[in-house]
Amino acid sequence: MSVHRSGTARLRRFGVAGILLTAFSLLFTLPSAAATVPARGSAYMGMGIVEHDGQGGTPAGADATQTEGVDVASYQGNVAWSTLWSSGVKWAYTKATEGTYYTNPYFAQQYNGSYNVGMIRGGYHFATPDTTSGAVQANYFVDHGGGWSRDGKTLPGALDIEWNPYGASCYGLSASAMVNWIADFLNTYKARTGRDAVIYTATSWWTECTGNYGGFAANNPLWIARYASDPGTLPAGWSYYTMWQYTSSGPTVGDHDKFNGALDRVQALANG
Repeated sequence: MSVHRSGTARLRRFGVAGILLTAFSLLFTLPSAAATVPARGSAYMGMGIVEHDGQGGTPAGADATQTEGVDVASYQGNVAWSTLWSSGVKWAYTKATEGTYYTNPYFAQQYNGSYNVGMIRGGYHFATPDTTSGAVQANYFVDHGGGWSRDGKTLPGALDIEWNPYGASCYGLSASAMVNWIADFLNTYKARTGRDAVIYTATSWWTECTGNYGGFAANNPLWIARYASDPGTLPAGWSYYTMWQYTSSGPTVGDHDKFNGALDRVQALANG
C-alpha cells in the first residue's frame, strides 16, 4: 500500500509540475494585449501605415510641380520650424484633437510656429468613430483649433480617418455606418466653417471600412497615405490626390508630404 501511495504521489507531483511549466510557458509566450494598445490620445497620421501597407521607396519624379509639406503631432514635441522652412517645407498640418477627449498639448507651438516662419498651415482631427458621433467630433475639432479663417495662410481642417490603434480596424462599424459617420463629420464641419474638410486616409483602409465609397470625392480634397515611390491606386471617386503622405522617416520631422501642385495651388486651397 505504501509503495502504491508513493507512486501516486510522485505522479501527482509530476502532474502539478507539468501544469506549472505550461502556465509559465504561456505567460512568457502569449502576447499581452494591454502592452500593445497605445494610450488614448497618442494616435497620429499614418500610425498604422507601416504595419498594414508597409514602407519602402521614395517618391519618383513627378510630372507636375509638387510642394513639400509636413504633418506633426504631440509626440514630436517642439518642432524646429525654421529648419524645416530652410529645407523647403512650405505647408504643415498639426494634430489638434482626437475623439472628444484629447487636445494636443503642443498645438500652439506647432500650429503658430509653422505660421510664424511663413508656412501655410492647418489642423487635423484623429477620428474615433466608436466613441462619439461625427457631428460631436467635428464640433469638438472646430472648438479646439480646427477652425478656418480667410487669411491666405490657413488650410481647411483635415479628417484623419484610418486604422483604429485601440481596437478593431473599422471601429466596430459596418461600411454603411462608417460612411454615415464620415458624412456627419463633414457636413457639420462645413456648417461650422464654410469649408469642405480634407479627407486623409489609405486606400486599403478606405476599401475595407467604407466599402470603397466614392461619394465624397466631388467636394472633399483627398490626402492619400502611402509610403512608396508613388501614391498607388486611389480610393473610389478620386481621379487625383491633393496631398500625399509619402514617408514617416523624413529629415527633422518624420512625416513628409507632397502637395499636388505649386505653392500657388496650396494658397488657392487656403483661400477657398
